[in-house]
Amino acid sequence: MKDMPAGPSPVLTRTFQSRANELKAVRKDVTMMAQKLGCGTEVVQDLVLAVDEACQNIIRHAYGEDQEGEITLNIFQEDRELVVMLRDFAESIDVEMVKPRDLNDLRPGGLGTHFIAEVMDRVEFMPPPSDGGNLLRMVKRIS
Repeated sequence: MKDMPAGPSPVLTRTFQSRANELKAVRKDVTMMAQKLGCGTEVVQDLVLAVDEACQNIIRHAYGEDQEGEITLNIFQEDRELVVMLRDFAESIDVEMVKPRDLNDLRPGGLGTHFIAEVMDRVEFMPPPSDGGNLLRMVKRIS
């Protein structure tokens, strides 16, 4: 796949449709992968939360009503870090517009990016892939 880091093979690869009902299986796969690598409970929960929130954002905001959009998840182990790469094929977004809302603004929803930033060690949008879409990179130390 283009725009993926060179180096080791992913420890998890999954491609799925932009539908909320796909996320249960994604969460299960991420949990099993992290447990297999020996990650502690807190790391597993953080990874699952971040991947789930990021996927929900893609489904809701990148694809909107289009449930036929495709999402690709690749997770790589690089030394003592897990690198999560989430790719969609929706219209490229203005990453400057993706910001957590003020926590003093009390209303439901809109906290996904805040949760992701809290549980991951690094989060960044990569330059849009050459063939379109968006690419999110999230890193979690596992030791």
